[in-house]
Amino acid sequence: MSVRVRYSILRLATGAVFIGSVAWPAAAQDAAHNARAASAATAPAASGVGATAAEATDGSGFDRVLLTAGRSTVLKTTFDVTRIAVTNPAIADAVVVQPREVLIDGKTAGTVSLIVWGGDQRRQYDVVVDPGVTTLQQTFQKLFPGEDIRVAMNDESIILTGSVSSNTVMLRAGEVAKGTSSKAKVINLLQLPGGSESQQVMLQVRIAEVNRRAIQELGVNFFSTRPEATGRSTTQQFAAPTFDDKAGGLVFSDFLNLFFLNRKEGLGVAIKALEQKGLFQSLAEPNLIAYNGQEASFLAGGEFPVPVVQGATGTVTVIFKEFGVRLNFVPTIAGDVIRLKVRPEVSALDFSNGVTLGGFRIPALTTRRAETDVELRDGQSFAIAGLLNNITQNDGANVPFLSKIPIIGYLFKSSADRRERTELMVLVTPRLVRPLNPDEVPPLPTQPLRFLQAPDAPKSRGTADKP
Repeated sequence: MSVRVRYSILRLATGAVFIGSVAWPAAAQDAAHNARAASAATAPAASGVGATAAEATDGSGFDRVLLTAGRSTVLKTTFDVTRIAVTNPAIADAVVVQPREVLIDGKTAGTVSLIVWGGDQRRQYDVVVDPGVTTLQQTFQKLFPGEDIRVAMNDESIILTGSVSSNTVMLRAGEVAKGTSSKAKVINLLQLPGGSESQQVMLQVRIAEVNRRAIQELGVNFFSTRPEATGRSTTQQFAAPTFDDKAGGLVFSDFLNLFFLNRKEGLGVAIKALEQKGLFQSLAEPNLIAYNGQEASFLAGGEFPVPVVQGATGTVTVIFKEFGVRLNFVPTIAGDVIRLKVRPEVSALDFSNGVTLGGFRIPALTTRRAETDVELRDGQSFAIAGLLNNITQNDGANVPFLSKIPIIGYLFKSSADRRERTELMVLVTPRLVRPLNPDEVPPLPTQPLRFLQAPDAPKSRGTADKP
């Protein structure tokens, strides 16, 4: 028995490649050709497609082949197939398995064209691949039975539509969808009963900070500059005078608080007796409006320059760093509940911990920051940060043996006590808002007198001129 094998390869200008290969006995091929000629003479042309694989002709004039992604179907023809072409094999692919049968595999959702050649005939079909029930849809049906959750997917996003019974189901469905793909963006359009029509959230944040500070310092330094002898006593906790023959006597770096010197006797004393108290209070109330699911940011402060040395060239460039009151948040409206991802931050310049570079004093930053997720209803408030910082520092120094002497031993001791307390509170209040209509806009504050008047115009009281 002889076998004939036909191979056809054709590359279209559009880039589609089709390969058709058919192999069957020569006798069967001749018989099929004779039968086809006889049927063509006695009957009209057949539809060219099996009933299990195609539907009625659509508006494009071509027969449609319907199948689901991940499944296959067999397309039957009334002529021997010699070659085929598929416009996009990534959506659906086809291969000839019998002289008059084409196996079509659905890969992903979409529509492609399938062209079949055989002898002097040519047929074209629209292959429609339906996504069917995705794995994510099946997961939702198992996790949330009775909920109307529909899934639409593409390469870049996952869209959830339908309606659910509670806010918890909506949020959990969004988390499950986000966990199925690390690259796709999840668009959660699930509806809740009784939800608000407003899609904008105004966030009112109140940041209050109170800093209390108290310092007590006490110390005594004695010194003598008599011609026959010089001397001093110090605990080195506070600056004491130094002797310099070239300068002609004593050199004082700090006279401290109390200073006494008897030039005739050459005796002196420098006393450090200081008590300090400080109070710092700060209050910031930034308000910011954002759309549902979109991030908004707010900064009330400034920028300070920082010189940066570039590589081996030694070129110095200046960059600017921000400081002040910053607020970043992302609202998610879920029915009558607002879910917030909030990140407030308060920073201030700290010159005491700064560095000096090239003659420039570069300050450090004192930063208080909080980041959390909260769920609130419209108008409710929540304290998302409370900081209580207590610092107590006691430093003491004394001269051995002399500090043990009763009564006068205190003259050879020095001490410094420092106490600091910082309290920080951040309150968050979200509100659902809507734009104002023209007749709802409140009047703006105006000047009691006209701002500019003509030189010859009489003086009159009233509001500012209208534009």
